[in-house]
Amino acid sequence: MNDVGRWHELADAIKPETRLFIDGRFVDAVDGQRFATLNPVDGKVIAEVVCGNEKDVDRAVKAARRAFRSGAWSKKAPRDRMDVMYRIAQGIEAHLEDFALLDCLDMGKSISELTGGDVPFSALTFQYFGEAIDKAEGVVTSTDPAALHLIVREPLGVVACVTPWNYPLMMAAWKVAPALAAGNSVILKPAEQSPLSALLLAKIIHEAGVPEGVFNVVNGFGEDAGKALALHMDVDKIGFTGSTEVGKLMLIYSGQSNMKKVTTECGGKSPQIIFPDADIDTAVTYSVNNIYTNQGEVCSASSRLIVHESIYDEFVAKFVEEAKRFQPGDPLDPATTMGPLVTREQQKRVLAYIEKGKRDGGRLVFGGGVPAGLEAGNYVQPTLFADVTRDMTIAREEIFGPVGAVMKFRDYDDALAIANDSIYGLASAVWTKDLVTAHKAAQDIEAGIVWVNCYEHGDMTQPWGGYKQSGQGRDKCFETLLAHMQTKSVWVHLG
Repeated sequence: MNDVGRWHELADAIKPETRLFIDGRFVDAVDGQRFATLNPVDGKVIAEVVCGNEKDVDRAVKAARRAFRSGAWSKKAPRDRMDVMYRIAQGIEAHLEDFALLDCLDMGKSISELTGGDVPFSALTFQYFGEAIDKAEGVVTSTDPAALHLIVREPLGVVACVTPWNYPLMMAAWKVAPALAAGNSVILKPAEQSPLSALLLAKIIHEAGVPEGVFNVVNGFGEDAGKALALHMDVDKIGFTGSTEVGKLMLIYSGQSNMKKVTTECGGKSPQIIFPDADIDTAVTYSVNNIYTNQGEVCSASSRLIVHESIYDEFVAKFVEEAKRFQPGDPLDPATTMGPLVTREQQKRVLAYIEKGKRDGGRLVFGGGVPAGLEAGNYVQPTLFADVTRDMTIAREEIFGPVGAVMKFRDYDDALAIANDSIYGLASAVWTKDLVTAHKAAQDIEAGIVWVNCYEHGDMTQPWGGYKQSGQGRDKCFETLLAHMQTKSVWVHLG
């Protein structure tokens, strides 16, 4: 799979599904609308995708509710649901190249990252939640002998999953797998910038044996299809990953409709604190990787590097050398380490942040523009600012692009004050050889994830979610399965 020519041949030959998937079949939209999904490498149209709206959402919700009440999935024996979840995982693995190509073409992520990371991890997600199904146990409480009290867990009903464009398949797996495992019916609304892999996922899920109506996909725009799902009176839960602005709207829509449950993962401005006793070379390698991987379009990107003043210059110098590994190029080339940003609008947004960083007084160390020869695409050079202060816009707002900011600190209290001076609290890291400092910082940092002497390590047992305006609720872990269920108290009078 290292032949760039072969990947281009496969990309030229691929014919993606573009319709909605409702009630076990691919269908056109009620109003016949379509929208173009564009290749961020050159702006060319990949496909004209069927565009759903409120009418199509209602069709999908009705199908999902009907399927839920039938019990064909919601009351299926746990181990039988497990078998289906395993087949979904196997189906994703069997179509690894197809999924990788669709996400590569749709949002510009490098093909090597997709084949080596996103697609296998998506399969693992379905496998993990399949394994977890029969672990969600109820309780028989200890009470009066004249009564039998049962606390049982039941699925919520209809769950809507609204997913972002930066990890199209993987974020769909994170949302859909626990919802299905818990016995719910699901409607997936993928981001309009990257809808294609969701439709292949629908085919895999259907072929694995999920009954008609249990899983549905409605392509469309957030302000139409996404909003309609969030306001629908027969949707029981919204699982959302995306911007903080839209995450807040999801909470409002819940209150304006049926008080549906809402979980949100809304990004971050994640700090890494590098203390003077840190292994600088390792810290630099991780820092570079986790700012520029996926073009910086990562909610947990470690974009605030808080470095002790005694090692500051050494850290920046080593960072400059290490960052040379990331060079923008053709995402279908397995050797490429950085592709284009997802849209021209996102490119303009990131470039505007870079200009603001310059105006605010940040020192541009490298990057800051569009790579020569790649002007036809949505590319931005890997970029680093040094001498950034905590009041600068580039230190406070989520850029969602390949832009890092290095900040200097004097002592422990100064480092923690900088790290916690943010509306976000998704992820963080501490680099030190001192166990006491590591433990204390892990307690003091206001973030849902704290890595010590690493970054982005973890497995399916790791809760993924944040503090403050990074959202509420968790993805990945067993807690996520339980969040897609509700408890019922059954009191049996024996007297």
